[in-house]
Amino acid sequence: MKFSEMPYTRLDAEAIKREASAITKRLQDAAGFEEAHAAFLDKEALWRRVHTQSVLASIRHDIDTRDPFYEAEAAYWNSVMPELAEYQQAWTQAMLASPLRPQFTEKYGDLMFKNAEIELKTFSPAIIPEMQKENELTLAYSKLLASARIPFEGGTYTLSQMTPFKNDPDDARRLSAWQAEGRWYKDHQPELDRIYDELVRLRDTMGRKLGYDGYTELGYYRMGRNCYGKKDVEAFREAVRTYLVPVADSIYREQARRLGKSYPMDFAGNALAFRSGNARPCGTPEEILAHGTIFYDELSPETSEFYRSMREMELMDVLSTEGKAGGGYCTDLGDYRMPFIFANFNGTQHDVEVVTHEAGHAFAAWMNRDRIPAEYIWPGMESCEVHSMSMEFMAWPWAEGFFGKDTRKFRYSHLAGALTFIPYGTMVDHFQHIVYEKPELTPAGRHAVWKELLGVYMPWVKLDGGIPFYGEGEGWQRQSHIYSSPYYYIDYCLAQTVALEIWAIMQKDPGEAWNTYMAYTRQGGSRTFTELLAHAGLASPFEEACLRRVCDTARDWLDGYDLSGIE
Repeated sequence: MKFSEMPYTRLDAEAIKREASAITKRLQDAAGFEEAHAAFLDKEALWRRVHTQSVLASIRHDIDTRDPFYEAEAAYWNSVMPELAEYQQAWTQAMLASPLRPQFTEKYGDLMFKNAEIELKTFSPAIIPEMQKENELTLAYSKLLASARIPFEGGTYTLSQMTPFKNDPDDARRLSAWQAEGRWYKDHQPELDRIYDELVRLRDTMGRKLGYDGYTELGYYRMGRNCYGKKDVEAFREAVRTYLVPVADSIYREQARRLGKSYPMDFAGNALAFRSGNARPCGTPEEILAHGTIFYDELSPETSEFYRSMREMELMDVLSTEGKAGGGYCTDLGDYRMPFIFANFNGTQHDVEVVTHEAGHAFAAWMNRDRIPAEYIWPGMESCEVHSMSMEFMAWPWAEGFFGKDTRKFRYSHLAGALTFIPYGTMVDHFQHIVYEKPELTPAGRHAVWKELLGVYMPWVKLDGGIPFYGEGEGWQRQSHIYSSPYYYIDYCLAQTVALEIWAIMQKDPGEAWNTYMAYTRQGGSRTFTELLAHAGLASPFEEACLRRVCDTARDWLDGYDLSGIE
């Protein structure tokens, strides 16, 4: 069935609650494992049905945020889901208390119970009003960004459509594009400040209502972190500052030399990797997707079947259109046992990275689509990002079909971008820790924190008033995760470190790299992040030596890469 043919129905919240309560009672009253297991499977089916309909509404709203029907449906689910959490918690409590827990553990492993114990720490009916308001505010943020119309050179563009201008090889035009985008954010900054200020205070209130000293501990539990904590993340951030910031700094110094500019450069200067222009796809959006078929056909039988199914069922919406929400993501439609990819192509290298990054998520979900319980389809978010970031590197042997004459530019800038991203992503995480430790900060205070952290994690950026918004320490407001998914962003950094491990294997033996990738991916969410890595023979990014080795290998590759003939 194609995505457009999938029927949407607003499920009645009260009916869901009654059915959930009845299933929980069946578990509690079960005379033996067979009865309890039947209730368990019915619970799986119920929440899969709820998830599918809510996700359908969310995707269709994101495709066109102006559609009044799906705007109302997205608002409905944002209001209802916090109420349903109480009934999910009742099931969780019944499972944890069940005398049949040993039989469930024997069949499905203990991780579901470990995760259940964490889940219990994230909810109480007392925070339902805050959760509903949180959903309302994150939707308002998404809608605000989707509404952006930026005047530039006689035209009007969305934020995504501005990206090619922000990468233009002409210095004056590129700077003008950054300034035009920055002005839009500055014009809407009072609203951006208000939304985030309310979110921070709401989340702090939730944490305190649940007995925590603010939001951070609750935020870690909400991310489902089951094998590492705040101190591990702090140690990783320290390793990034020690090993990766110097490597990234050297990349930008070399970039300034190539461009004939003084170091450090401003945001517009850093956006251009080569004087002749950044790597660009050599085909139309349809041609990019078509070459994706060749890539996945030749990569493995599994990826071929997966990608062809995605194309046939029209489960990728990738064009940047009027009214479309920004960003990109992968989600799943459980009743159809299929994932869905949402993205915004903009004519840059990013388009190819979307086909590989989001499809990495989707492929992992597809490989594990029949797992029970459904929570074992997806591991933790840091684990999921390994699937996507590693898949980007897997596309290297097929890069010429995506980039043509810009293939060498792509490979260099892709690896350099992976390395320079980690300090930025780590800074996002550090910023959020400070914000939630000091919820009383004013908007101006938060901007000052960001500007200070830029000097620590991104010393290659020249901060001045030449580019409003960005040059004034306010650029964090364009990072949607800070608004909608607090403490998520470090997951990208941990995963990028692992992906670079797989890339390093690939340089010696592509076959071994793919086998390692599949050994990792086939496990789904059946193990914790560090266990998934160990079972696939990969090092943990929490080991200081891991990041040091990755930096050394990548720096040697970049230093020895042939860029002759490229301006």
